[in-house]
Amino acid sequence: VRAAAGTCHYQPFNEDKGTGLLRHCLLRRGVVSGQVMVVLVTAQPVLPGAKNFVRALLAEAEKRHVPVTTVVQNYNPRRTSVVLGEEEKVLYGKGFILDTLCGKTYAISPRSFYQINHTQTEVLYGLAVDAAHLTGKEVVLDAYCGIGTIGLIASRDAREVISVELNPDAVRDAVTNAKRNQIKNVSFYQNDAGAFMVFMAEKGEKADVVFMDPPRAGSDEAFLSSVVTLSPKKVVYVSCNPETLARDLRYLTKHGYKAEEAWGYDMFAWSEHVESIVLLSKLKSNKLKHINVELEMDELDLMAAESKAIYEEVKDYVSEAKRIES
Repeated sequence: VRAAAGTCHYQPFNEDKGTGLLRHCLLRRGVVSGQVMVVLVTAQPVLPGAKNFVRALLAEAEKRHVPVTTVVQNYNPRRTSVVLGEEEKVLYGKGFILDTLCGKTYAISPRSFYQINHTQTEVLYGLAVDAAHLTGKEVVLDAYCGIGTIGLIASRDAREVISVELNPDAVRDAVTNAKRNQIKNVSFYQNDAGAFMVFMAEKGEKADVVFMDPPRAGSDEAFLSSVVTLSPKKVVYVSCNPETLARDLRYLTKHGYKAEEAWGYDMFAWSEHVESIVLLSKLKSNKLKHINVELEMDELDLMAAESKAIYEEVKDYVSEAKRIES
């Protein structure tokens, strides 16, 4: 990319001065397919000599035996640390690459989330689905579904999968991926996952299992409360940040869920980071419905001492019942 950019005399972007053209270069590679995507993030909407750049890039890539199959320009005028902007233009190829994960083929576009450690991702997602112990009768909700990876893998063992994602590019990829893999028991919705779950609960709809794979910042209380409102029997939480995972687990365990098992995966080699899976189950509600108290007294009027004794007995009974329930 540097060689091709030098041929076209492109200048790097200077964040302090706001001058230059090239802000970032994003590379994506399909581990199984071998396909490579090159995304140039530019500070200007027009890439001068775009055809010459593509021609020079493909020539350089061929020398290095790199199969570049698509080249995309992404325009990002914002003065932020966010790498990608909202506008894109395909300069060469189809604008996406294909890869295979857990036996399913996925299209990956520039702004779609896709795990970078392919080998560990297959193990991670495989266990996430196995942890749910699906029998083929369950309705599964895949929150933060991205391009549909976990939901499409779970579809083989579920009656129905409902996948929700806010990113419209990822949703388009997910729909295409379902068609590409001939999976028909999955539906996709572009929406905020928390609001969608509240909507489901208000309509009286249920989900037996919720898969959630939030970003590093974890989930907010609004989303977690929507999980509690929907009240699935199981929640499978996939996390890339143990700190926000612990915070979110504190909320869920205070609101009727129990963390049953947890697994850690070295997804980010030679770093301090770890990917985790936690299986939570809904606690059964064995609420105390009534208390039978038999009183044998000759007089209807209770003396203060007798009243206090009976009150203490009832209070102890309730406290013991609550202890057993918890």
